[in-house]
Amino acid sequence: MHDTSDSDGFVALENGAIVGFALYEMRESQCELLVLESVKENQGVGTSLLDAVKMVARENACTRVWLITTNDNTHAIRYYQRRGFELTAVYIDAMTESRRLKPSIPPAGFDDIPIKHEFEFATRL
Repeated sequence: MHDTSDSDGFVALENGAIVGFALYEMRESQCELLVLESVKENQGVGTSLLDAVKMVARENACTRVWLITTNDNTHAIRYYQRRGFELTAVYIDAMTESRRLKPSIPPAGFDDIPIKHEFEFATRL
């Protein structure tokens, strides 16, 4: 769990309206992508935000950018792999512990896939 209220990040605007945002946290030589959200898909918003996070990570001498997503988020899994991220860890049944901390996590997510595991993806800088 993350309290993102103090996280660094970027906002994408179009005609003054927010169309996406990215939040990240740097620790030691690593940058964790906490949130990447785009209202306008397939128009480069998310990729531009991701590139901005990578740029600031490089400027801060980070050696990798990494993130966690759940097994049901097949859209994100495909998205990150197309952008050079590799699966670096699988946390089997991680959502059992997460639900103890946050019982409101639903049993199923995208496409009615049971939310059970966490996947870690990373890219070297």
